[in-house]
Amino acid sequence: MEIATVVSAGKTNSLVDVPGIRVGQSQRRGDGWLSGVTVVLPPPDGAVGGVDVRGGGPGTRETDLLDPRKLVEKVHAVVLTGGSAFGLASIDGVVTSLADAGIGFPIGDGVVPIVPGAVIFDLGRGGNFRATPGPELGAEAYGAAGSSVDTGSVGAGTGAVAGGLAGGVGTASAVLSDGYTVAALAVVNAAGSAIDPRTGVLYGAQFGVPGEFDLAAPTPDEVQRWAGPTEPGHLAFNTTLAVVATDAPLSKAGCGGLASAAHDGLARALRPAHMITDGDTVFALSTGDGAPLTGADQRGVQAAAADCLSRAIAHGVLAASDRPDARSYRALFPSAIR
Repeated sequence: MEIATVVSAGKTNSLVDVPGIRVGQSQRRGDGWLSGVTVVLPPPDGAVGGVDVRGGGPGTRETDLLDPRKLVEKVHAVVLTGGSAFGLASIDGVVTSLADAGIGFPIGDGVVPIVPGAVIFDLGRGGNFRATPGPELGAEAYGAAGSSVDTGSVGAGTGAVAGGLAGGVGTASAVLSDGYTVAALAVVNAAGSAIDPRTGVLYGAQFGVPGEFDLAAPTPDEVQRWAGPTEPGHLAFNTTLAVVATDAPLSKAGCGGLASAAHDGLARALRPAHMITDGDTVFALSTGDGAPLTGADQRGVQAAAADCLSRAIAHGVLAASDRPDARSYRALFPSAIR
């Protein structure tokens, strides 16, 4: 049996290339703030969901429901947010907004939206340790959802750091030879490095489709000047979050397998990954109709998801804004940008 292969990137090379997926983001900067929220919305009737949580320091909500043994089949949003444990409050704003729109799991005369989510650690990066996303910022991100994805220092990636560099939101997509689309969105906030310290080359860029990353190797002087991570040890908590999505029909178990496979892409683009101070979490969504793919038929989707996540991580670092506490890749390695 042949494995489906990647033909090209999707039209926008982003998560919204998967039909029915929308993304909304909100953020706050200044006055002690440097944090935000990213919301991924499937079609109103939801999408089959799965998750794989790794590392020693996760902060999550509703992930138990994505176990294939649990009742609920579909989720109505996924929330990625800054603010560590405090930021989980932002999910309430998304849940309320969905309920007001009549979207959720039907119970009696009402609905209960199923909204799993996870947090990154970005506390204090704007100056105020308690300037963290709450329901208002979650509702704002929900209201901003649309068919394009801003990248870099936006949404949940506003205060992100990746191995001492500025991190951020990145995304990528792939169209497969069997016609399915696979895509990933990452919030890159890693303890590990996104670049090879010997060469300054982005690990994830090597998985790009032809012409996607037109980068050169940084000069030896730039690499030598790169001092590495500078964040104080007591703030060296991180976590990279991701959503992978596809229009290939998958069961809950299949979505869980997709999330697990995508973690390979995370580990290829960030080294080391899944450490004791990380809470690396990958959600997977399937919007496809029809009988779920089984067995070997899932292999092409899984392989593409891993590569899409590697590429998304590289894009997140490339698009990040330069700031005093975390210099951007573009500012530190200008010779790499053609």
